[in-house]
Amino acid sequence: MINDKTETIRRLNEVFRRSFLGGKVFLTEGVRALGDDQVRAIIRHVRIFDAFTPDNDPHQEHDFGAFDEGGSRVFWKIDYFDAEMEGVSPDPADPAVTTRVMTVMLAEEW
Repeated sequence: MINDKTETIRRLNEVFRRSFLGGKVFLTEGVRALGDDQVRAIIRHVRIFDAFTPDNDPHQEHDFGAFDEGGSRVFWKIDYFDAEMEGVSPDPADPAVTTRVMTVMLAEEW
């Protein structure tokens, strides 16, 4: 069972991941080098990802995923910065003080 704060963080992460609203999304050089068709497929896969397990989501915040797309292993990760993006968010459950940043990368870039 998860607590209310974790549930709020998870909900905010899900909304951000599916819409890309409420934060910033960065694609690494490796992902961008795959070309427009692959990038579109990867973004689509990130948005529909639902393969969360205790291994890849131990805190139940839905802030990380991994999948294979077009022969590449892809990771995505959401981090929580303060509103000014100068440090860590004091409260990832509060969107007023948090900027979500998702990085989409090839596993080999980790």
